[in-house]
Order: sequence, then structure tokens, then C-alpha cells
Amino acid sequence: MAGALAFVLAGRRHQFATALSSASIVVLALATALQVVALLARTEAWHRTICAAGGTVARRVLYRASAMGYVGSILNTQIGVAARIAALRRASPSESPGVSTLIAAEFPILAVEAMLAAIASFTLIGPLGLPWWLPLVALAVMGALSAGLRHLALRTGRELWNGLAVLRSMRGGRGLIGLVLIAVFAQIFRNWLLLQAVGVNASLLDAIAVLIAMVAIAQLPVGPTVGAAAAVLILGHNGVAAVAAAGVLTTVTGTVGGLAFAGWAGADRVWSGRRTRAALRRLQPSAVRDG
Repeated sequence: MAGALAFVLAGRRHQFATALSSASIVVLALATALQVVALLARTEAWHRTICAAGGTVARRVLYRASAMGYVGSILNTQIGVAARIAALRRASPSESPGVSTLIAAEFPILAVEAMLAAIASFTLIGPLGLPWWLPLVALAVMGALSAGLRHLALRTGRELWNGLAVLRSMRGGRGLIGLVLIAVFAQIFRNWLLLQAVGVNASLLDAIAVLIAMVAIAQLPVGPTVGAAAAVLILGHNGVAAVAAAGVLTTVTGTVGGLAFAGWAGADRVWSGRRTRAALRRLQPSAVRDG
């Protein structure tokens, strides 16, 4: 993927560099902040699915585990999910559900994201030349899959189905949808902001199409070129150099946002450890006196 992009940008290096430098620090900071908002909203959605599944993990511990997962997702989405689950089980094995339940707890969030993508898939018709009826098929398929997940969520007796428990009530479902919407719209606005910053006259619908393409391409082992590849695929006709620059900036701000979240997690873990050790030291003299 990186080689293909390099080939496409051959002879356009000056335009590419100019587009990269046209984004101001303020715009980059805002784009990074939007990425952090998306990460926090999706993490809170994960917290809801874990609590509904019977987990009693403290929100702080879960957020730290989630942050470690987002570091892994820089390389690949599946690696990020595995890292997040492993970090949570390691940090809080007795308060978190089993691995199978944690895996199943990912599906309600993925189902909401996939349904939103199906609803907005009409934005791909023009850029990719798709038939007009394909979004209707995608919507019908996702509707059937969501209904199936709801049916499985109502079943009991198997640990795996507990991960879908958030779908058992309308209140839980609405809360989950609201959080996922916050995360998705933060990413859409980030895409649109960066496209405008490099001089691409893109609409919010274009930004949605780029996000759908990013999520789809991210399932492949393509590494950090996801943003540029998705942007060029959808909006390359608007100027490959500028569009690729916007994609690179999307990847950069996404990476910085994820690392900032992970940095907080690391600092919070150190601070919490020091506070726990200090509390134990204060208890030791009193324990000696009582003895």
C-alpha cells in the first residue's frame, strides 16, 4: 500500500509538501482533540457493555486498558482489540468477565458502527461507482444481523451471550448508540477539518465516505498508510497530492491522540501505584501499635 501511494505521488512531492504545511497548528490540535473525544466516547461505550455483562471493573482501570489497546490499533485493528482485552484481564482479572464474554462485548459496538456505515454507504456510490441498490442491500443485511444479535442477547445460559447483555434493554441500547454516535461524528468532523485545511473543498458527506473507507481498509494489514489510501480512493479526483496530505494528517493526528490517551494511562497507573504504596506505609505504623 505504501509503495502504491509513493508511485501515485511521484512527481507531486512539492504539491504534497505544500499541502502538508498548509494545515495550521490550531487545526492540528483541534483534530487531535477530536480524536481523543472519539476514543473516550468509544471507551465509555465499551465500559457500558462490560458492566452490562456483569463486570465490576473500575472505570479508571478500564480506561487505562482501553488506552493500551489503542496503541496496538495503530498497527492493526485486531491487534488493538486483543491488546485491550489482554490489558483488562491482566489489570483486573477478578472484576472483569471472561475472555469469551469480553470478545462478545465488542459486537454491540461494532454492530452500531456497521449499521451507521450501512446507512451512510450511499456516500460511496459516486466515488466508487457502486450500483445505487447496494446501500439498500447493506442496510438490509445489517438490519438482519442486528436483529440476530438482539435475539442472542436475550438468551441465557452461556457465558458468551453475556457480552451482548447491553442489548437486552432499550435504555442500554440507546445509551450505546449515543456514545458511538459521538465517536463517529468526532471522526467525521476531524476528516472534514483536515480536508479543508489542505485546500480540498470536501463536504461532510465526503468526510463520511473517507471514514467508511478508512475503517474498511484498516481491517487489512496495511499499517499507517490507511488514512492516505482511504482519502485518495474516495477523493483522489480532487487532487491526489492534497488529498493524500489530508490522509497523512488524519493518521498523524489519530496517532498523536492515541498516544496522548496512552500517556495519560501510563501516568495514571504510576500515580495510582504511588498513592497505594503511600497508603500502605501509613497503615503499617498503626498496625504495629495495634499489635
